Amino acid sequence: MMPKKRAVSLLVSKGEKSKKGGLTEKGRKKYNRQTGSNLKAPVTAAAAKKSPAKAKRRKSFCARMSGVPGPTSKGGKLTRKGLALKRWDCN
Repeated sequence: MMPKKRAVSLLVSKGEKSKKGGLTEKGRKKYNRQTGSNLKAPVTAAAAKKSPAKAKRRKSFCARMSGVPGPTSKGGKLTRKGLALKRWDCN
């Protein structure tokens, strides 16, 4: 018999969602605590040059996120998807 999955409240309150896209450090800690995950901060192009592991993670994120359907901007403003791609320096 498989154990029941733990119900998780993924409500993001003020201070946990970044205006630049993604979650703040506080938001990542809350999510990790509630789900047992290990979300990490975004990797920029400059940080990726310093570490092959970070470069691989960034490349993987950019490939996955670029393939997600939906616009990157709407009404002249970036959507959450567009903000995330910009923050990770995805072209």
